[in-house]
Amino acid sequence: MAKVKFKKRYLALSVVMVFGLWSFTAPQNDKYFEILKNLDIFATMFKEVNAKYVDDINPNTFMRNGIDGMLSKLDPYTNYYSEDEIEDVRTENTGEYGGIGAQVALLDGKVMIVMPDKGFSADKAGLKRGDEIITIDGLDVKGQFDRASEYIKGQASKKVAIEVLRENVGKLSFSVALEKIDLPNVPYFGMVSSDVGLIKQTGFTPDASKEVKSALRELKKQGATKIILDLRGNPGGLLSEAVNISNIFVPKGELIVTTKGKLEETNATYKTLNTSTDEEIPLVVLTSSMSASASEIVAGVMQDYDRGVVIGQKSYGKGLVQQTLPLSYNSQMKVTIAKYYTPSGRCIQALDYTHRNEDGSVGKVADSLKTLFKTKNGRPVYDGGGIDPDFLVPKKNYAPVTLGILSESLLLKFGNEYAAKIDSISNIKDFQITDQIFNDFKSWAVSQTFDYSSPLEIQLSKLKEVAEETGGLKNISTELSALEAKLAHSRANDIEQAKAEIKQLLKEEFVMRTYLEEGRLLASFENDQELSKALELLSNQSLYEKTLAGN
Repeated sequence: MAKVKFKKRYLALSVVMVFGLWSFTAPQNDKYFEILKNLDIFATMFKEVNAKYVDDINPNTFMRNGIDGMLSKLDPYTNYYSEDEIEDVRTENTGEYGGIGAQVALLDGKVMIVMPDKGFSADKAGLKRGDEIITIDGLDVKGQFDRASEYIKGQASKKVAIEVLRENVGKLSFSVALEKIDLPNVPYFGMVSSDVGLIKQTGFTPDASKEVKSALRELKKQGATKIILDLRGNPGGLLSEAVNISNIFVPKGELIVTTKGKLEETNATYKTLNTSTDEEIPLVVLTSSMSASASEIVAGVMQDYDRGVVIGQKSYGKGLVQQTLPLSYNSQMKVTIAKYYTPSGRCIQALDYTHRNEDGSVGKVADSLKTLFKTKNGRPVYDGGGIDPDFLVPKKNYAPVTLGILSESLLLKFGNEYAAKIDSISNIKDFQITDQIFNDFKSWAVSQTFDYSSPLEIQLSKLKEVAEETGGLKNISTELSALEAKLAHSRANDIEQAKAEIKQLLKEEFVMRTYLEEGRLLASFENDQELSKALELLSNQSLYEKTLAGN
């Protein structure tokens, strides 16, 4: 035993001596010397602070803050995940998790079912939107979101007893099985006119291409001669699935994406490997400011090959490739290893990682910073941040009062109280929000606690702050008070002014209580500006062809 210990000590001493000698002889500008030097400084500092700081320090929290601070200086997608967070990473990458199949949130101190996933355990058991979870397996979880979330996740085949409080009904008990939740990439497809089919794609997890291909074939059987691929809000996912989905519409052997990084092994080209499903069917791709990564690859490929027309808003601008690397103690790191480039040669990564619009979208990029590229037919396209649509449809901006209503989940809360008064919805298209329902909502909403400010009120508040900072507030206080009085909003009047959009949102609220997310989506089509523009374009074959030809 002593001999073994001696060998270990000798090995450790040898390593120290080698590094010590290497450090002594390495030039000061050597990168690896700098790394070792700074690691030594960091370790020494950590040790001294932990030993001598006046208050006790949690080593895990202290180190996590240091790691997060260091990585924050890189791009937003290089992240560290502790052992406790690995399950969330797996869900993000695969779309799978073990649970009851429902979105749960903490609203006003209540653990609430926000949306059961269609066809999964929560839905089959009878749990509904707006149910407040109060106990799980007899344990009180009222208002305890983390605890409730932990209890409704786990290995498949186990059952949990869930007690909920349902508005206007009272306490209800359910036995709900935990199961493998494999979220679909295509939650909806269907005909949106006599000859146009729509495929709503929300992810790029494994089998996404199979789902899209299956939806396309089924829509063609139903009479679709034109297709809308809806990638709005799709955050992306697997690069391989972006290649395979592109392959559905473009022929075998075509370049889809090129990746370039620091290391030789990160440089690669990805081409289509299979025979396409349909290279001729007229195609529109819908994008939004939150269509990112793999979504942008597909949209960019369709645009670069003039295979389809892109409609909507400029996409998010994430042209980076990540790799997940295992670290010690079962932790992981997702690190950006390369940038990707569409067939025309453009990288859609936003030039500025940090300064984005409030919704996360790319800010305006100066023309001088953009590089011109050409599509197959010679149409001009640019890099610098996201995919620019061929037809820009401005993002819908809700009235301030509507934003206030949404931020406080007032539609869900009103729905809980009012749902019993709504007759069974047998046909989504025929169901409408009457003036009586709207007026009932207005009367209820004005009594609720929620805040909102008009753009003028926001600017007035800023002016007041500046006047106070510069000592000039006294001189204009009377005028400011008069302006504030004029701008003071009446909730009832503001809700009335936003009647059309609030009625639409109320319709979606009540429809999704019966038909879940698919129902909300179908109800939203009635006032969908991007969809309307797509249908308009697809009904005009001449304009469609002209757009792709660049005329």
